[in-house]
Amino acid sequence: MAEAISTPAQRLMVKRIMITGPESTGKSMLAQALAAHYQTEWVPEVARTYLKEIGRPYQERDLLEIAKAQMALEEQKARKANRLLFCDTGMLVLKIWSEHSYGRCHPWILRQWQEHSYTQYLLPDIDMPWQPDPQREHPHLREYFFKLYKEHLQLQQLPFQVISGLGETRLKRAIQLIDSLLSGST
Repeated sequence: MAEAISTPAQRLMVKRIMITGPESTGKSMLAQALAAHYQTEWVPEVARTYLKEIGRPYQERDLLEIAKAQMALEEQKARKANRLLFCDTGMLVLKIWSEHSYGRCHPWILRQWQEHSYTQYLLPDIDMPWQPDPQREHPHLREYFFKLYKEHLQLQQLPFQVISGLGETRLKRAIQLIDSLLSGST
């Protein structure tokens, strides 16, 4: 898609936008649509492919493997990105997933969550209808998880915006936010 950035200094100029939040909120569609709009790269959610390929129910140790693969893919995509990199899922998702499922989180994931920052976080609202999927687990806990993500972002004082609306409305709102970020007015 985008041409590879040639120098390390140019790679540092890539603004990383994290799209995070609960299941079935359109994170993947939003990341892909934003990348197409800005003619750049996006980082798909590694967990989807990983969970399909293991052929068994996931275990706690799988979350660390998913996290490492997610970070590696993000770095690979950053080298090809054109000014912006849209990341579908990151360490906050893995942290919340692990703590909810196992009551703890691997220190490597926690360290990545603390040390790896993004220019902007987009938190898609839960105003979209739930879409059933064999990998989605908690349709009845969407509000709980949405509040949990929001609290984590607020507690860390990270730059985030809730993105609401359906379809094109959601995309247009995200584009407006990114445009203002690029123009320096946020």
